[in-house]
Order: sequence, then C-alpha cells, then structure tokens
Amino acid sequence: MIQVNVLYPNGPQASFDFGYYRETHLPLVAELLGDVLKDIGVVRGVSGGAQNESAPYIAIGSLQFASVEDFQAAFAPHAERILADLPNFTNTEPVIQVSDML
Repeated sequence: MIQVNVLYPNGPQASFDFGYYRETHLPLVAELLGDVLKDIGVVRGVSGGAQNESAPYIAIGSLQFASVEDFQAAFAPHAERILADLPNFTNTEPVIQVSDML
C-alpha cells in the first residue's frame, strides 16, 4: 500500500480554502480516480515543532493506493483537470511525496 501526500507550503501570503477542498476538490479527485483510490483525506497545519512556530504546510492531502503503478495509471489521464482546480482553493504550489505505508 502506498500513500501519496500532497503538501501545500505555508507562508505569510499562503491561502487555502478548506471548505472548497473538502466539499469540491476531494470529491472530484475521488470520482476521477475511481475504485483504485482506497482512501482520501486532508489535515490542516496548526504549528511547527517549536513554540510559536508556524506549520511548514498549511494543508496536507493524502491519497492511498495499492501500488505506485495504480496511482500513476489512475492519475495520469486526469492530471490536467485535477491540477487546473488548484487555483480554486490555494495560491501555493504543492509538493508531492509518494511513500510506502509500513
């Protein structure tokens, strides 16, 4: 099982519409990727590790798949449409990390 994390960097000018992300973007992604997508979710950055330190990421989306190949095959045909929706909820450029779930 793998997890694809979509990390949205935080900063003084960073904005993120969690309502839109949860109610519109995640359902769009789930519909486009279909049954190959095993789970999907989002967390909001609250703080960094030190007192009064800002969270390095304003939000982190997570998507779970059986394999990297499943993710790539499902995402590639819809990448343009999914990425075109980003300006509707954030002004940041996400960082993607694919990880093995242990």
